[in-house]
Amino acid sequence: MYRGRLAHQLGRLPRRTKKSLFVVFDGVALLFLVWASFSLRLGQFFIPSFSQALLMLAAPAIAIPIFVRMGLYRSVLRYLPERAIWTIVAAMTFAVLAWVGLVFLTQMTGGEGIPRSIPISYWALGVVAIVGSRFGAKWLLFEQLVPLQAAPRTLIYGTGEAAAQLATTLTRARERNVLGFIADDGAMQGMDMLGLRVHPISGIEAVVANFGIDEIIATTPLPAGEARRALLARLGNLPVHLRTMPPIVDLAAGKYSISDIRDIDIDDLLRRSPVPADPRLLRDVVAGRTILVTGAAGSIGSALSRTIAALGPAKLVLMDFNEHGLYQIGRELEREATFPVVRVLGSVTDPALARQVIGNNGVDTVYHCAAFKHVSMVEANCLEGARNNVLGTWVMTEAAHDCDVKDFILISSDKAVRPANVMGATKRWSEHIVRHQGMRKSASRRNFASVRFGNVIGSSGSVVPLFKEQIAAGGPVTVTHEDMTRYFMSVREAAELIIQATTLSASGDILLLEMGGPVRIKDLAEDMIMLAGYTVRNAENPEGDIEIAIVGAAEGEKLHEELAYDASAIVATSHPKILRALGATALPVDLPSRIAAIAERIELRDEPGLRRVLFDFDAA
Repeated sequence: MYRGRLAHQLGRLPRRTKKSLFVVFDGVALLFLVWASFSLRLGQFFIPSFSQALLMLAAPAIAIPIFVRMGLYRSVLRYLPERAIWTIVAAMTFAVLAWVGLVFLTQMTGGEGIPRSIPISYWALGVVAIVGSRFGAKWLLFEQLVPLQAAPRTLIYGTGEAAAQLATTLTRARERNVLGFIADDGAMQGMDMLGLRVHPISGIEAVVANFGIDEIIATTPLPAGEARRALLARLGNLPVHLRTMPPIVDLAAGKYSISDIRDIDIDDLLRRSPVPADPRLLRDVVAGRTILVTGAAGSIGSALSRTIAALGPAKLVLMDFNEHGLYQIGRELEREATFPVVRVLGSVTDPALARQVIGNNGVDTVYHCAAFKHVSMVEANCLEGARNNVLGTWVMTEAAHDCDVKDFILISSDKAVRPANVMGATKRWSEHIVRHQGMRKSASRRNFASVRFGNVIGSSGSVVPLFKEQIAAGGPVTVTHEDMTRYFMSVREAAELIIQATTLSASGDILLLEMGGPVRIKDLAEDMIMLAGYTVRNAENPEGDIEIAIVGAAEGEKLHEELAYDASAIVATSHPKILRALGATALPVDLPSRIAAIAERIELRDEPGLRRVLFDFDAA
């Protein structure tokens, strides 16, 4: 308690006062240490002569300016690093050499000399005193009184610069008790780094058990693809919390702080390596523009709206018929926005509303996210699915064309390729509509394009929310087929890539987002069970926590999805994660009349007839 009061009082002193205290301490301490060096050498209490007293006074007088010049009084004690010891050693060495030079000159002019062992003793005692004073003061003022042993016992995966900086920061902050590192690199295994042992990944189970490890923090970069999943799956079977941290370059850029260390989530297990967004591609199509996002209350629409808002548009128009969702996303963005945020409650199938919203707000760019995406729901509600997805796209593109919108970007789906269900068919018709508008002669100065990609983790149409709900209920987690696969990406990356694709697209284009390898849905379920801290119950592990049940594929559900009709017709763009599909299928003849036929079937409530029209993509 006394130490805490003293530390509080000293900590309140002005920085100039603290610096003056160190100068006074160094002067008094060095003078005393010169005298102590004489006493030790002579083996008795030393009483100096007048000339010897002057030489002793000269020692701190020479040392203090050297200490000032070498920055010993500029350091902030709270952040004083261990390498400061070498600066103090160097400063003390120069100070002693300068003092010895003065003694030598004095002796040459007939003055009294000193024994040769005195400078050595003075140097050694001075180093100990100055180093001890700095790190002693740091311990007194800034080290926490809670013992480090009470902090979570932590291992760090990785031995690179990020791992070293993380270990140093966590130890200094005394938030965690870092007990070592885990390495894949055989050359580092068994070595010591920052005084901590580097353990091989092959023995991680024994290390966790022997040291009572509470958590493992994985530093970036983690292994890519399947190796990443295998590593995290192995770590996930241990009785520890798994966490990760942002890239060290992002920490340096101020995008994150060490407090952003977070639990590893399903995004970290995707079999793809995200590419940092190109700031130029993002800014070029947002800064100074009026942007309309339809379906802005949905998972993809809201993520896209947040990304656009961070880039500083002239105005952001949010459109959705989900009243509560629209209120929430608008309220969230308005808190930080320095531009108008307009909320429009209504349906994309209303032609008058579409023209009013685009025309009155002077919209430059439309991101058309509004769509029904649940395969089973759209299959069971074919009429409303087609009304919203097909007719809504037709209405919005017509309004965008008539109001001279510069860019219209449709958010499409991999289910539009060889569609096997109503949702996929409506998305294919939506792509046809956008290509039709982009190829009109009157649209030569405008850009109508589609961006096609697979599942987004956590979106309303993704299996991830369902799996989370089933895991929370204790299972079983339902998977439709043992070998079913899907493409996945994070919602944040999808939003950034959609905006960047706007710059790279030409009118009539279908751009594809590179999704990495397809993920087996059963593997995804196992990963989510592991990340929730449970084990899978199966034949190999009958005592596991949660079972995975194979329930059979639903009507219209494909075993594997595709991103393009012809993989050989996919070409690269200037962005490594954005591709262009060449040789797209021919547009149906007289597309407007085909859309009118869809609208007629919807109005007549003729579901069988609508299904026939939806799946009739022939050009004839």
